[in-house]
Amino acid sequence: MKLRNTSLSLRARLYLFSVAILTLFAINVATHLWGSFARSESLVAYRDAAAAAQLVNDLEQGLETARQQVLVLATLRETTDEPLDQAERDTAMADLDLLRQRLGRLGALGGETTDDYYRRLFDSATALLEEWEEFYSNYNRPGASASVESPIQYNDTRQKLEELDQRQEFLAIQRSSTIDGTIRLTDRITVIGFVTTIAVTMLLVILLIRSANSSLLRLKTGVQRFGSGDLTYRIDEHRDAGEIQDLARTFNDMSGKLATAIEEVNSAKADADAANAAKSMFLANVSHELRTPLNAIIGYSEMLQDELGDPGDIDRDQVHHDLGTIILSGRQLLGLINEILDLSKIETGKMQVSLEDFQPVPLVLQVCDALSPLLSQRDNRLELDLGDDDSISMFSDPGKLQQIVTNLFSNACKFTENGVIKVSTRSEDGWLMLSVADDGIGMTAEQQERVFETFEQAEVTTGTKYGGTGLGLAIVRDFCTMLGGEITLRSAADEGSCFTVRLPLTGPVSNPEAA
Repeated sequence: MKLRNTSLSLRARLYLFSVAILTLFAINVATHLWGSFARSESLVAYRDAAAAAQLVNDLEQGLETARQQVLVLATLRETTDEPLDQAERDTAMADLDLLRQRLGRLGALGGETTDDYYRRLFDSATALLEEWEEFYSNYNRPGASASVESPIQYNDTRQKLEELDQRQEFLAIQRSSTIDGTIRLTDRITVIGFVTTIAVTMLLVILLIRSANSSLLRLKTGVQRFGSGDLTYRIDEHRDAGEIQDLARTFNDMSGKLATAIEEVNSAKADADAANAAKSMFLANVSHELRTPLNAIIGYSEMLQDELGDPGDIDRDQVHHDLGTIILSGRQLLGLINEILDLSKIETGKMQVSLEDFQPVPLVLQVCDALSPLLSQRDNRLELDLGDDDSISMFSDPGKLQQIVTNLFSNACKFTENGVIKVSTRSEDGWLMLSVADDGIGMTAEQQERVFETFEQAEVTTGTKYGGTGLGLAIVRDFCTMLGGEITLRSAADEGSCFTVRLPLTGPVSNPEAA
């Protein structure tokens, strides 16, 4: 029988101790409220006075800077005819607006005791700012008066600003004295009560620390273990209640999820490395596959050129043979380029599907007949089982079906030697079943898992030994998907392979404009 955890949660313990502490503080707070209220009011007034003093200082500096700028511009205007551009004038006017805003804020901070001082300052400063604004407005006007050399208005404003500053400083000293007196009075009243409260509070805190220390220590140990990388460690969440238990459970869940995430990241990294290696191998294979037919085309073309330049009769049989080799190499090169272009269209979603009615059996027979030279290259022979009904009608893309048969047939011929290539078709419940089987080298289960992936071949050395780029079967799989069907593989090492394509006779469920 499992014992029920009866310990208080951390929240309950905090509430209990807080109520005890607050009860003690309430006694002192009742006697301290009036002093705190008075002190708060004094502090607010003191802060306003300090802010006002800062504004006075800012105004002094701003007025001085503005006056120096005006004097400099006035001197330049008298000695040169260069106008003041709009950007400089806008900046100067913005600085004057800023001084006016500071003047307004200074009035908002003042009280009745400084109202008279502020009004005199406001009138003087407003007249000075208006004089400067008029100077900037008329600066570029020919013949306009721009004399600002008289310091009377400026000195008057500075004098009234200093008077206001002195008044505010005097008030700040008075308020500071009031605050000090209030603090001394409230301290005397509450010091005894606070000392008692602190002593009791320390006792309660010690009890709280002792009661929570073991729980927090378990959490700390768990976090340290997690931080050191031991994601299999679990905090005992059943020894606590409430928030501590929830926190321990959360740490345990987080540890499990983090371990899973790390495994997924490692797996993704391995997949990315494998994909990168596959693409590197693909580039190597493509360069080899491109160079082989190109070298044949260039070599036989040069031989033909030399033969045509030699005196005497032309060996027509040799020329015919050379031209055939050039044509075959050109077709191989074109097929490779078409595969790369098809893959590019598929990956960018620009591969079009053109649906029409046609008979698939004659099309398959035509493809096999056109590719029959591939059989003689490795001494293979072809067996056809195209069913009894050649008039089967199909609504699909004949070009893509032709490409599917071509890629599967070429793939079977490439990996089979002195063997049999069998192509079969039949209709079954509204589906076209097309299979291409061989008795070649076959594939292991691991090889079958990646044979339909882009840039992948059964083995790293497959492209070097047998040729190819690893695109053919990936394109077949994508075409089958685009046509609403699927492709399956049955194979075993050294026992051959059988690819079965299943396509709907009535076309895809929806006619995608682009894959």
